Amino acid sequence: MSERIGMEIALAAAEAVALCKPDVVAAYPITPNTHIPEHLSDIVAEGRLDADFICVESEHSALSACCGASGAGARAFTATSSQGLLYMAEVVPIVPSMRLPIVMAIGNRALSGPINIWNDHSDIMSQRDSGWISMFAADGQETIDMMIQAFKIAEHRDVMLPVNVNLDGFQLTHVVEPMMMPSQKEVDKFLPAYKPYAAVHPDNIVSMGSLAMPEIFNEAMMAKDQVLINSKKIILEIWKEWEEQFGRKYEPIGEYRMEGAEVAMLTLGSMGDTAEVAIDALREKGVKAGLLKMKLWRPFPVEELLKAVSGLKSLVVIDRAVSFGGPCGPVCLEVKSALYDQKERPLITNYIIGLGGRDVVVADFVKIAEQAIGAQKKKPAKAYEIYGVRGS
Repeated sequence: MSERIGMEIALAAAEAVALCKPDVVAAYPITPNTHIPEHLSDIVAEGRLDADFICVESEHSALSACCGASGAGARAFTATSSQGLLYMAEVVPIVPSMRLPIVMAIGNRALSGPINIWNDHSDIMSQRDSGWISMFAADGQETIDMMIQAFKIAEHRDVMLPVNVNLDGFQLTHVVEPMMMPSQKEVDKFLPAYKPYAAVHPDNIVSMGSLAMPEIFNEAMMAKDQVLINSKKIILEIWKEWEEQFGRKYEPIGEYRMEGAEVAMLTLGSMGDTAEVAIDALREKGVKAGLLKMKLWRPFPVEELLKAVSGLKSLVVIDRAVSFGGPCGPVCLEVKSALYDQKERPLITNYIIGLGGRDVVVADFVKIAEQAIGAQKKKPAKAYEIYGVRGS
C-alpha cells in the first residue's frame, strides 16, 4: 500500500525514480536540481537500488551517457536545470530521433544572464521543439506520480520517446509537502520490467544515429513529429490506468471551478495552486472565474484546450518565460495559434510573471484577472505585459 510521507519534493522525486528501478543514472549537479541525483546516489550506495550511478564531468556527458546506456538496452534517468539543460542541448534532439526512452527531471530555473538560480520556465522553453514529451507538475504529489508515469509512457512500444518532467525550482524542489508514496509492489504492478525494442549488442548488430542525406531528412523529421503527436493517445491511456490503480486523475488540462466561468487563467507548474486561491477570492466577489492548469506541454493538447475555453469571454495566459522579440510569451503564442481558426474564441491577454523567482501572490492573480475583464471593454495597448516591473 502507498505510504503517506512528509519529505522535500526533490528527495521524493528521487525515491519515485528508484521505485522504477533504472539501470543507469548519470547526472551532474546544478542548483536547484541537485538534490534529485544526489539522493539517488545515496539510494544506490545504501543498496536500495541496483543501478550504475555515473558521476560525469558535465551535463553534456550525463545525457550522452544515458544515450549510450539506453541504446544498449538499459532503463536510464538523468536530471538537470537551466544552464545544465543548455549544456545538454547538443544531445537533447538526438535522443528522440534515436527513439531512446530516457526520463529526465528538470528543476526549472531561469537562464543566465544575469546569473539567477531561482525559478522560471526559460530553460524548458528553450528546448520546447526538441521532440521530447514534456509534462509539468504543480505539486509534490504530481511530481511523484509523473516520474513513475514517465517511464511507462516513454517505454511504450508505440511511443519510444524520451520524457521530461518539469518541477519548479525551489518552489517545488526544496519544499516539504505531505504526499502519498506508492509501494514497490504497486509500482511493479504498474510499470513492467523494461524490454528494449532494439539494443546495440555484438550478437545483434543494429545501427543508431546514422547519417541522413537530404533525400530522406524530410521523412525522418515527419516521422519524429508524427510519433510525438500520436503519443498523446498512449499518454491518456496510461493516465487512465494510473487513475484506476491509484485513484488520482490526470488530464492534459486540469480544471478548477470552471462551471459557468466567463474568465479563466491558464497556468503551468506550481503557480496554479496559488491561482486557485485567487479564483476562490474572485468567486466570492461574484466574478465568474475559473482556472486551467496545463500538465501536458508536448505534445500540445489542442483538442483539450478548445474544449476547455469554449464559452469563455476572457482567457488570461500566464507565462513564466519571455520570447525575446516575439509577439507574446511562448505559452500564449501556442494558445493563440491553436485558437486562431476558431470562429468564436475568448479575448486572450498575456501576463509574464515570476521571472527569476519573483514572488507572485494571490492578490496579484486577482489583479491580473480583473485587468483581463477590463480588457473586454478597452483592448490593451500591448500584446503582453511583464507583470510587476518596478517603475513601469
